[in-house]
This record gives sequence, structure tokens and C-alpha cells, in this order.
Amino acid sequence: QVQLVESGGGFVQPGGSLKLSCVYSGNIFSVTAMGWYRQAPGKERELVARILVGDQTNYADSVKGRFTISRDNAKKMMYLEMNNLRPEDTAGYSCAVRNVFGHDYWGQGTQVTVSS
Repeated sequence: QVQLVESGGGFVQPGGSLKLSCVYSGNIFSVTAMGWYRQAPGKERELVARILVGDQTNYADSVKGRFTISRDNAKKMMYLEMNNLRPEDTAGYSCAVRNVFGHDYWGQGTQVTVSS
């Protein structure tokens, strides 16, 4: 059984930083992509950042230069370092892993709230 568990969310003031972690377990056959998504109340879920095969990374325009995605394959971990956080970054953040068959596995999410 595949499981993804996020941690590291919380409350932070504007300009602050947080680092999200995602650990995955179980047999995920041939991971082709790993990523972080977020969904704010009343809005659609959006891609924040992802790592593809070959370590190519993609970021949403709104987080470029502020967020960094990374991974540790040996530990089956994925991270999202978030700097200079803004109130509009407030959302539930989820990690996801895609296998070679195009199937996505999701974590339950962790809340990030940016407010003064």
C-alpha cells in the first residue's frame, strides 16, 4: 500500500519561511514525477512545483525565486522550501507522486497559513 505523508505546515508571518516534507512508502513502480500542489478555499488545486525524470524542475510563476523543490530518493523524501511567504500562499499543500503508468498517489495535505 502506497502512502504519502506531509509535514512542516503551520502559521507564519509574511516574509517568513517554512519547509514542507513528504515521505512516501510502499511500492511505487518507476516514479516519473514528484510534485507539490496547493488548494486555497474557493480555488482550484494548482501545481506549485514538480521534479521530473532527469531532475528537471517546474515552478508556478507565482512562486519562482521563492520556493525550491528537492528530493532524496534514498530516503523516499520530497521537500518544498518556501521563503518570503505571502498571504496569497495560504493554502492546503499536498505532495503527489506519479508512476510510469500515469497513476498519481497523493498525501493528505498540510496547511500553510501566512498572516500578520
